[in-house]
Amino acid sequence: MRKNLSLYFLVVISFFASCRKYDDVFNESPDERINEVLAQYQQTLTDAPYGWKGWVYPSGLPGTAIGFYFKFDTANRVNMLSDFDTASAINFRQSSYRLKALQQPCLLFDTYSYIHTLCDPDGSVNGGDYGKGLYSDFEFAIDGIYGDTIKLTGRLNGSKAVFVKATSKEAQDYYDKKRNWEFDNFSRFLTYFKQLTVGQGTYDVYTNKLTRQIKFVWPDAGGVKSFTTLYLYTPVGISFVTPFNDGKQTISSLDNIRWDAGAQQITFKAGTQDGKITAYIKPLVVDSTAAQRWWSSAAASRVYWVTLTGFHIDGVDDALKLNSIPGFRFMSYFPNYAQGYDYSATVAGDDYGPAIKPTFGVNGIVKFRVDGTFGQVPAEAATVMNALITKYQESTGYYLVQTSERSYDMVNVKDARSWITWFN
Repeated sequence: MRKNLSLYFLVVISFFASCRKYDDVFNESPDERINEVLAQYQQTLTDAPYGWKGWVYPSGLPGTAIGFYFKFDTANRVNMLSDFDTASAINFRQSSYRLKALQQPCLLFDTYSYIHTLCDPDGSVNGGDYGKGLYSDFEFAIDGIYGDTIKLTGRLNGSKAVFVKATSKEAQDYYDKKRNWEFDNFSRFLTYFKQLTVGQGTYDVYTNKLTRQIKFVWPDAGGVKSFTTLYLYTPVGISFVTPFNDGKQTISSLDNIRWDAGAQQITFKAGTQDGKITAYIKPLVVDSTAAQRWWSSAAASRVYWVTLTGFHIDGVDDALKLNSIPGFRFMSYFPNYAQGYDYSATVAGDDYGPAIKPTFGVNGIVKFRVDGTFGQVPAEAATVMNALITKYQESTGYYLVQTSERSYDMVNVKDARSWITWFN
């Protein structure tokens, strides 16, 4: 019994001794410790003499990085630039910010700024989904500091962000507004198809400005090759996240980019070589099954394709003025709608539009024949509808270009200066 009591007291004494050791290690309260950590993070942000380069990766644009420049001050204000568009790249915008413990240390941007633009629920602001934007964040958990780099994760949508201390030259480039935006003139080509030529290579080239992707397609002895990579804006042009290599040459960036509106041409440097992007009415590689895939995928699921603006012609969106129809919402294309006809419906209160018979060629071209209309075309839409029917029935037909899993561009064969973007 005495041995058991002795053992009991030894355990009790050891317990209280360990408690005293524990108290000695943590001689500050949890609140004091977290406040100290937050103060250290704030000091890190504000002590960077030349500010921070930043990249935010919205969850709605996997892999795509939107660039930022941040200068944090000790009064909880941050001035920023962003390469989201040309205006945000040259006009500083200020936001208040806070560091706060929300299960872990967090950086919160409190007032509307370029950070908030990416998650604005108004899809017209950022090109994203209505209600969610680009699924980005303005409250970030701090994952850690690694040398001159801070890594963060968005608290709502899980978007990633990386901050890196800027150098004196990098900061000066931002303040001098040295960002080459000439590549954005890619959208000003009047012709849909473009070819990039540099060195001994010529490639069809396609871009997506929102996702910042560039795609190369070219014929090869073994068939057709393609390569897609993301790009980032630089002071002299764009750089590729993954360099392009076709086995003959490697291209990691397009520098010294210049746009010539009159010649409809972009020139650039790729390393030491001169290169150019030029308009063509036919691609090097025609996707011979794209038109049939576009039609069949919707027909099999009994769904329809949608466009909000109809035809883009000679640089003009909604060139046929669909949006001038009272109550216009969208135009659709419904394969195998009824009676053996497709239906291109103009939805504006009631719906109406041409009854279409498509013919698919082995050359990848689809031609449309209109045999009448479904629904009653109102008088105020008659002019637009006649122009639409005429455009559909261009004798040379249309190419289809698949731009994503759920979107296609329909491009006229005659001169590639008219196209519709379909999505569902």
